[in-house]
Order: sequence, then C-alpha cells, then structure tokens
Amino acid sequence: MNMFKPVKANSVSEYVNMLEPSRKKTIEFLHKFIKKTSPKLKSHFAYNMLGYGSFKYTNYKKEIVYWPIIALASQKNYISLYICALDNGEYLAEKYKEKLGKVSVGKSCIRFKEIENINLKELSRLIKMAEKKPGLVKK
Repeated sequence: MNMFKPVKANSVSEYVNMLEPSRKKTIEFLHKFIKKTSPKLKSHFAYNMLGYGSFKYTNYKKEIVYWPIIALASQKNYISLYICALDNGEYLAEKYKEKLGKVSVGKSCIRFKEIENINLKELSRLIKMAEKKPGLVKK
C-alpha cells in the first residue's frame, strides 16, 4: 500500500491493516495507549479515522452527529491525533502545546512524524482530561 494515499476502510482493524508497516506500528502503539489510558472511551471507526468515545455535536450543516472525543489518523506527511475537548472554551491541545513535545498543534489537532516526538506523559494527561470535558468550539 502507498503510505501517501488516504486509507479508505470500514473498521478499526481494516484501517490498521491497510497502513504501511512503519505507520502501522505507530498507530497500533497509540491505539493501545489510548485504550489503556481511558478504557471508558470505546474505540470505533468514524470519518475515516480511529475514534475513541463520542459526544453529540451540531456540525456546520446543522446536523447532529456523534463526534469522537479522541481521533487518530495517518495522514500523508504525519500522524494526526485529535483531542476534541475544551477547558474554559480553549482546546486542550492548544492550551498545553508547549508540554506536548516536538509536535505541531492547531486547535484540537496534534501532528507529529515519530512517536518519540510526543511527550506521552502529557498526552496521557490530556486524554484523561478530554474524557471529562469533550467538545468543540461553537462557531
């Protein structure tokens, strides 16, 4: 499989199995890490990403959807980890970005190339916080 093409799958296992070997190893590690950190967040496949837990959200089309609290995706140039949670109206990922390691952060998205670049202790703390404070900024 070409790691630069988006993965189109229908389940968690199908998604993981379609990944290029080095990405598969990282995604499998993070999948287990998230499940161990917050076992109450049920894993599922949503919006072509691995999702963990969900909350009710009204999207831009004014449709009510169930959006993942945590989501994980293999992108063309990096891995994206979404922490869809707020603390006093501020995205957790942006609020604590200085503690997350050698990563790029935008709103709820944490982007990195290698697992060694992310501070796993801080990530664990954010996942636990997200479980209690899911949400996205309303537009």
